[in-house]
Amino acid sequence: MGAPPPYGGPPPPYGYPAQQSSFGYPPPRQTNTLAVAALVCAFVFAPLGIVFGHVSLSQIKKSGEEGRGLAIAGLVIGYLVSVLTVLVVVISVVFLAALGRELERFDGAVPDDTATGGLAVDELPKFDRPATLGSNCQYPRTAEPSSKPAKPPRTGRVPTDPAEVSASMTTSKGDIGLQLDNAKAPCTVNNFANLAQQGFFDDTPCHRLTTAVHLGVLQCGDPSGTGIGGPGYQFPNEYPTNQYRLSDPALRSPVRYPRGTLAMANAGVGTNGSQFFLVYEDSQLPPTYTVFGTIDQTGLTTLGKIAAEGVADGSEDGKPVADVVVESIRLD
Repeated sequence: MGAPPPYGGPPPPYGYPAQQSSFGYPPPRQTNTLAVAALVCAFVFAPLGIVFGHVSLSQIKKSGEEGRGLAIAGLVIGYLVSVLTVLVVVISVVFLAALGRELERFDGAVPDDTATGGLAVDELPKFDRPATLGSNCQYPRTAEPSSKPAKPPRTGRVPTDPAEVSASMTTSKGDIGLQLDNAKAPCTVNNFANLAQQGFFDDTPCHRLTTAVHLGVLQCGDPSGTGIGGPGYQFPNEYPTNQYRLSDPALRSPVRYPRGTLAMANAGVGTNGSQFFLVYEDSQLPPTYTVFGTIDQTGLTTLGKIAAEGVADGSEDGKPVADVVVESIRLD
């Protein structure tokens, strides 16, 4: 008797039938590339992020790809960054324009002419001693080198006593006696005395004379004689500028610098160096030139003789006809 036939047929394969293999989970949808680019570009270059965001949303709608959330995030961030950028640019332009207008007020060493057409001009303001006067004198270096070897004066606190310091200015046209106002402008007097003691002013020209109706000054203190030279450092204004807020429109308006005033020339507030001017006739200037002393009667006589010879080119402002050389300035 032979072996019985095998029981049933071969066992089915383990798992799902072969014909069911195509009915598993569907493959994941692809993420739209521009949606990713929109989000990245929103941080790098916002306008491009906005463009990519709109294009990717359009593609996703047609293709059914993933990435809608990325595209929307790129759009939102792109628009926010763009708006913030525009605001920053607008604010910056407004700020720079305002700053430019402020700087224009103070530009120039001594204005060529500040005539006011006969209108009344205020006097220099009454001195109200600032609480920090002379407490921290600073003389930072400038990009421009010194026109003549010079060491900056000592920094920090400087004394305001004695109230006045006498000095003698010897020129090729005569002597000029000076009283330096240490009580009102100690940082400026500290600088002037320091340069005088170093011989910085010795054998230097007075390069500019102004003989206008409302401006009569002789300007000196530039060893180069060009009007742009200095000691290689600068320092802030004192009286009368420190009697005003820097935003005060009164800083634009001329006041009377009386005959016999000694003041610093500058190229804007805070740019004092070595150049100074001697007022031989009442002059109208904005209160942005530090007054740091007075001129004696002998000095005014000397200045009157220089002014009488006039300006070399026949105008009201320029190199004086007289060859005026500062031979020395010495503290008495």
